[in-house]
Amino acid sequence: MYEVVLLIEKPLSQVDARQIAGLYGAGTHPGRTHVHVLLPVEDASARVESALGSIAASEVLATSALNFPDVDLAKIQAEIVERSQAALDESLAALADRGCAVDGEVTSAEPVEALSNAVRERQASEVVILTRPHVVAEFFHVDWTSKARRRLGVPCLHLIEHRDPDKPGDPSVRDERSV
Repeated sequence: MYEVVLLIEKPLSQVDARQIAGLYGAGTHPGRTHVHVLLPVEDASARVESALGSIAASEVLATSALNFPDVDLAKIQAEIVERSQAALDESLAALADRGCAVDGEVTSAEPVEALSNAVRERQASEVVILTRPHVVAEFFHVDWTSKARRRLGVPCLHLIEHRDPDKPGDPSVRDERSV
């Protein structure tokens, strides 16, 4: 079986799930390809520090998160992991609905390190990395795909994620017929 590891930043849209399933002929050749999905989990302390850094300037920026006793990092981390697992489950369901043989995991490891481990453990033949555009990181070749290409000995395909046009309430999607 052809093994593919898919690294994603957020839940797959229906458009992306259809595109990935189509790449490997999941609907027409079921069972030939298996997709293992990796979804990195944010670190709660980094998230809190980032939020604090954007709140104000000077002393607040220099203040450690440890000086905020009301912040329960363990609770925040548990919520982040829970949301990440739900996002992974949504992505796995989207791929399975399109005929993909699929499984996955959330990981707190550095994304390219987790990807490297998954490729080695699963003896994957290919990697797909699905992200939103990261223009600056891509320009300097420090994005996930550039790092993976330097590190892994398998083909790495970088796809830019899409939004679902059929999801109601998404302000980023316009109905071109009304313009």
